[in-house]
Amino acid sequence: MTAREEILGRVRTALADVGERDAAETPVPWTYGRPVGTGDLDVVDRFAERVADYRAQVRRCAAPDLGATVREMLGPIDSDAGVLGDEVVRDLVPGPLPWLDDDGLSPYRLDAAAAVVTTATVGVANTGTIVLDHGAGQGRRAVTLVPDVHVCIVHADRIVDDVPAAVARLRDTGAHVRPLTWISGPSATSDIELDRVEGVHGPRNLRVIVVE
Repeated sequence: MTAREEILGRVRTALADVGERDAAETPVPWTYGRPVGTGDLDVVDRFAERVADYRAQVRRCAAPDLGATVREMLGPIDSDAGVLGDEVVRDLVPGPLPWLDDDGLSPYRLDAAAAVVTTATVGVANTGTIVLDHGAGQGRRAVTLVPDVHVCIVHADRIVDDVPAAVARLRDTGAHVRPLTWISGPSATSDIELDRVEGVHGPRNLRVIVVE
């Protein structure tokens, strides 16, 4: 008897008393896409809580205070390094900043940038996840992965309760056909000897601003 035959034989023996009828009629009480909810917190409160759980910095502000809040989250900026952000972002953050145009910048130049500022397509409350579709306001994927600091502006009306609702929102807006980046906290890994290392697969510092 081969090892394969022995394994399959054990599986058949273990399943011998399970009838096909019973297995076929076992109910699964789940409908994909039904509302999940966010417990005792509303979606914005839950989102802010979960994003903070991932060691990201979170600020909440009103729309008129967005520019000042972005500057606060950026901190001191080396004018030679510059801040990445397209025209959509610059309109949201009026006033002088050493903006850096991304005209196909090399990874080395992106790495030298002080930070990148983007908007987001969807925020997921229960998982603290931000979804980028890299359309207007969000830049190409490299722009949000290479710089060490990512300041992300998330409008409250774009926050949903859970992943199924996020997928539905992406489909409704047509964003599901674009390359998507799903971000849950700053980049980090503990693959080697369980030592946490940040900034491996993306920005070491994620700073999220929720506009209410």
